[in-house]
Formats: sequence, C-alpha cells, structure tokens
Amino acid sequence: MTEPVDATVEWSALRAHAGQIGREHLRELFADDSTRGDTMTLDAADLHLDYSKHRATAETLRLLVALAERAGLPDRIEAMFTGQHLNATEDRAVLHVALRMPRTDSLIVDGVDVVKEVHECLDRMASFADAIRSGSWTGHTGARIRNVINIGIGGSDLGPAMAYDALRDFSDRSMTFRFVSNVDGTDMRRSSSSRRRRSRPSRRSRTPPRRATGCSQPCTTPPPSRGTSSPSRRTPSG
Repeated sequence: MTEPVDATVEWSALRAHAGQIGREHLRELFADDSTRGDTMTLDAADLHLDYSKHRATAETLRLLVALAERAGLPDRIEAMFTGQHLNATEDRAVLHVALRMPRTDSLIVDGVDVVKEVHECLDRMASFADAIRSGSWTGHTGARIRNVINIGIGGSDLGPAMAYDALRDFSDRSMTFRFVSNVDGTDMRRSSSSRRRRSRPSRRSRTPPRRATGCSQPCTTPPPSRGTSSPSRRTPSG
C-alpha cells in the first residue's frame, strides 16, 4: 500500500459511519437487534471478547474489515508468522510469535529454526529460576539469594512485573523482588542500597541495660518521661 490509510475510500466510509452511529444509544442498538449479545461476542484462546456494549453494528464490522484488507493487514500478518523481514529499520524478522509457539512447532528464519532456539533459552531460564528458589545457586558470599532486582525498559519491565503481580501469592515470600526501569542511576542506587540495608543482619546492642537504683537485676521498665512526676514516698507518721 503506497497511499496513506486515511486517504482511502474505506477510511472515508468508516469515518462517515462513525459520525452516524455516534449518535446512537446502546438501548436502541439492543432493541433493534435482540441477538446482539450473541452475535457480537467472540471466544478464542481462552479469552471472551464482548463488543456488544460498544456503538458498533454488523455494518461497523464490515467497514473495519474492509479497511484492514485495504491496508494489507492480512498479508502483513502472514509475513510475520512466516518470519519475513518486517522490521525495516533493522532488516530483521519480527519474532514475537516464535516466543509463543510450542516446542513441537518450527519456524525457519534465514535458515535457522528460531522456535528451537527460543525453547533452549526458556529451558535455561527455568533451570536458573529453579536453582535460585532451591538455594543451590548462591551469591558471592555463599549465602542464599533472597533479593532479586529486574532491570528492563518497556516490555522488559512491564512483562516481568505483570507476571510477578499475577503469581506473587504462589511464590516464596521470603524472597524480595524489585523492578528498575529508569535510565537514571538513582533508581538503581535506591533499590540496591535499600536492599543492602534491609538484608544486613541486625546486631544486638552491646550496651548493658539500665539498672534502677536499688535493683540487683536489669530494670526493664522505661524511665518516666519528662514532665511526669513520680509517686511521692510517704513517710509513716509517728
């Protein structure tokens, strides 16, 4: 497609339709089509998509599909799934789909089965994570690793953080996880320094406890605060 998508006839038709349906109310759309709750829903990949609550009709869908076909979207999807070089900036394939393919599938890109490479990497990641959780992989002091800092920007930050939030109730709560996504060193310094402070074992005070006058054992009762008078000692009369 050489012309901009917003200069096509399909775009103009969809825009005109949006102006018309934008004045409709959902009550009217459901009244006009009693099957709307069934025909405007979709189940796929364990997801349920319900777009019946939007200002959209069968005509809206037809116009959207026409625009997608005019823009060459089906061809681009096919090119992505077959490993063609869609990334023009780096002249490389867009391999997000390979990350989600089962190990039984195959995707050959430039003579290499990238699905095999993906699962080899995933297996190494799983082994490393298991070693951290079991304690067999230790830090430089030989102690078990309890604090993990994930460094990433964009999806490399949001993806792990989302997985952590979703699975944290099933994780080892003795471990602490932090996420750094700022190119400024302050974020990293704050995360690492606070972990060092919290992970340092507390030391018992070597100062002996205060002894009260006349007591043979350490007195655990705190001294009276300022401005608080102690009970006066009564002198027996006689």
